[in-house]
Amino acid sequence: MRRPEIADLMLLATVVIWSLNFTVTKYVLNHGFKPLAYSAVRFGTAAVLFIGFTWARERSFRLQRRDIPFILGAATVGIFLNSVAFIYGTKLTTAATVALIFGTMPILTAIFAAVAGIERLHSRFWLAAAVSFAGVCLVAFGAQSGISGDLWGYALALFATATWAAYSVAIAPLMTRYTASRISAWGLTVGAIPLLAVGSPQLASQDYGDLPSLVWLAFVFAVLAPLFLTNLLWFNSIDRVGPSRASLYTNLQPFLGAVFALLILSESITALQVGGGVLIAAGIVLSRRDQPALVPQETTP
Repeated sequence: MRRPEIADLMLLATVVIWSLNFTVTKYVLNHGFKPLAYSAVRFGTAAVLFIGFTWARERSFRLQRRDIPFILGAATVGIFLNSVAFIYGTKLTTAATVALIFGTMPILTAIFAAVAGIERLHSRFWLAAAVSFAGVCLVAFGAQSGISGDLWGYALALFATATWAAYSVAIAPLMTRYTASRISAWGLTVGAIPLLAVGSPQLASQDYGDLPSLVWLAFVFAVLAPLFLTNLLWFNSIDRVGPSRASLYTNLQPFLGAVFALLILSESITALQVGGGVLIAAGIVLSRRDQPALVPQETTP
């Protein structure tokens, strides 16, 4: 087995931050932030940061004409629809439940990648995905109160998972032509515009002065870490190892999400859930023994 690569460390850091974000999002919603107001301000701020960051590094936002409609559609699905589904799924369920459902991302990503012709998946990958998903199931069934939450919350969380998996696959070919920061600047800006539009009633009615200082601290974290930093780490990792192998790391989210919920929201974690976390980690180790083959993509200077 190979030693950990830089991509493995980038993916691990990304998933730890994302796992914490489930709890942070639930905390913010529980303490006064309206769902669409929170998402609109968060993604709008992140878009401005990426615009400034990309311009400072590259002095250009140029895309090839053929790529513009593609990224507009991908960002509408993977940023706008994803953020709406995620925020309301989190509002209607527990943080641990949303993290659990996001554990299905490797299966969805593999299906999208195979259909798109981006990757040729080997049998060991499916075994690794099955082992990790078995760990996800243990995390679910190990909850003391069972899988709690509203049915609509489950559906929205699953839709959010599917849209992010599709976005990750759709963006992968563009990584051969553009940097992660340029793609993120476009994607977050395209996604933030409709978010600001549909969220305008909540933006107008939100009482910002009554929000506790800890909520604003959580907001700063939610912009700088899960959006800004992890966008760079995630898409650079996809460029190195492909979307399917990268997505296997998201199987750690249910277990880590439960740990963060235990520490911050006083949710519980059982021995069965710990066992699920061990299986999830085993699946990731197994996946590294047989990396899915990337299908060569056309590159343009």
